[in-house]
Amino acid sequence: MKTFEIAVTVNGQVVTDRVIPRMSLLDFLRDRAGLTGTHMGCEHGVCGACSVIYDGAPVRSCSVLAVQANGKEVMTVEGLTNDDGTMNDLQMAFQDAHAMQCGYCIPGMLVAAHALLEGNHDPELEDIKEAIGGNICRCTGYIQIIEAIQLAAARRQDAAS
Repeated sequence: MKTFEIAVTVNGQVVTDRVIPRMSLLDFLRDRAGLTGTHMGCEHGVCGACSVIYDGAPVRSCSVLAVQANGKEVMTVEGLTNDDGTMNDLQMAFQDAHAMQCGYCIPGMLVAAHALLEGNHDPELEDIKEAIGGNICRCTGYIQIIEAIQLAAARRQDAAS
């Protein structure tokens, strides 16, 4: 089968490899880049577990082909951490608000919350619900996840003032 050489900037580092045309970005990130924080859920773009930031916007990495990401920038959940590898303020808010049960949906939730807070520093409840609405969580019932996003936003506002 024909393969294509691609170069994707993932969390600030260029990852190059040869891929088959039908390889998903999700598989590229997990199998070729070694970044397993992005989870495989439904493989149909419905659950949100595989969400990443793709050229500045959240997308489902199972619905993007790796060849489409050639020359693009991707940020995974691993890219949210501080430069020293410690959790960032959003991740700390998820921990502090007990927003994790099994943890399977959390990478996608963190990516969705990150995208929201990058563009909206003071989100209303409806904004948060809209931002995470495409991510399925079967454990928490979303309450703690919403509280974590509100906590992160409040902490960021406090730090800015």
